[in-house]
Amino acid sequence: MRTDVLGVAFDNVTLDEAVDRALALLEEEGPHLVVTPNPEIVQRAEKDPEFAEILSKAHLVLPDGVGVIYAAKILGRPLRARVPGIDFASALLGRVAGTGKRLFLLGAAPGVAELAAANLRAAYPGLTVCGTHDGYFKEDGPVADAIREARADLVFVCLGAPKQEKWIAANGAAAGARLYVGLGGSLDVFAGKVERAPESFQKLGLEWLYRLVKQPSRIGRMAKLPLFLVSAAGARLRGK
Repeated sequence: MRTDVLGVAFDNVTLDEAVDRALALLEEEGPHLVVTPNPEIVQRAEKDPEFAEILSKAHLVLPDGVGVIYAAKILGRPLRARVPGIDFASALLGRVAGTGKRLFLLGAAPGVAELAAANLRAAYPGLTVCGTHDGYFKEDGPVADAIREARADLVFVCLGAPKQEKWIAANGAAAGARLYVGLGGSLDVFAGKVERAPESFQKLGLEWLYRLVKQPSRIGRMAKLPLFLVSAAGARLRGK
């Protein structure tokens, strides 16, 4: 049973439950898609029917942003937990390492995925990273071929939304992997290029504030969060 938050239906799961579901999907023929919408992605889907349809057909839809959690509460159908994409990815790798499952990293600037791969191998002994490719490509076919030739089971696609989800929808079957996870800028974090908020900020759901302090240019994007919550309140009043 999924919980609708302003047009996007989220799986009402904890982090551990999400990882368990992902592991089960890895045992089935794919392709399967995991998406991690935050308020900005929910708002984008409202204006992009193609994107909205892809999200609706995803096999696992995780509430990434604290704004989604607040909106669900306002709507009177609270979600059990926030499941940030990078936390989900990290927990999944902890369970996949040593199993023989093969990970491919796609996205970010040239060289970033390779650095992320090295860091992930060090952090998760036994993890098999079978290939990488940067996000600066013009043709999809060669990238899908590279993933297939690497015999990847799991692909982290970090091209930013909605590009990454649309890429998976169009190329996932051809690339041959079983599970694709759209993870935005996570490769930059795994590579050490971008610092995550301190744990105290994470626990309080204030990662957005930390990022804003570090990158004041994000103010325009952050200003949309109050409007997102107002939309939720309006939907509640209308009985939606």
